[in-house]
Order: sequence, then C-alpha cells, then structure tokens
Amino acid sequence: MVSESLLHLSVVYAPKARELAEVKLLLKEPCTVLQALQQSGLLSRFPEIDHAHALVGVWGRRAKLDQSLRDRDRVEIYRPLRVDPKVARRERFARQGSRGAGLFVNKRAGSKAGY
Repeated sequence: MVSESLLHLSVVYAPKARELAEVKLLLKEPCTVLQALQQSGLLSRFPEIDHAHALVGVWGRRAKLDQSLRDRDRVEIYRPLRVDPKVARRERFARQGSRGAGLFVNKRAGSKAGY
C-alpha cells in the first residue's frame, strides 16, 4: 500500500505593518510555491498582490514560483518597500541628533566612557 505524502505548509502575508494574515495548508506532494499561493486564497483576499511579479520567499530566503516545497515550509509574500531603509535611517538620525543615536547612548551609572 502506497501512502500519499502530505505537506503541512503555511502561507503568510503582511498587508500592513503589525498585521499578519496566515493560512495553514495541507497539500499533496509535490507542491510548488505558486500552487501554495493559489490554494491559500490570499491572492483573492488581497487583490494588491500581483503573484506574477510579487517577491516571495521560504523561511526568509527568496524563492521562485516554481520552487518545490518541503514539509513544514513557511511561504512568505513580501510587499514592496515604501521607504528606502538607508533614507529612513538618515532621517531618524537627523531627528534624534548625534547624542540620541548610536551604541553608547544608554550608559550605566558610574561606568567609563565607551563601555
């Protein structure tokens, strides 16, 4: 008797900061990233996701839509950045000033400079 292998997968998407939509799936093996996206229902729930051009990953690493999945994989749909991280850091530094940023801002009482 041959048993079918089933994959336990989760597909996640963060439509906004601090908001997460996660769908748990049980799919037959073999399964690709695109199949998991289609089965999750997130593409219809969030029409702003363009699955043909969306950046996706598996456990934080970029993946192609035709990549095969393994059991317990987490497929992540990434939304585009609205602000360049370097620009955001520069603006934060300008607002805080040089004394409010850096590694040694929070000093312990009685400690030496630089420690």
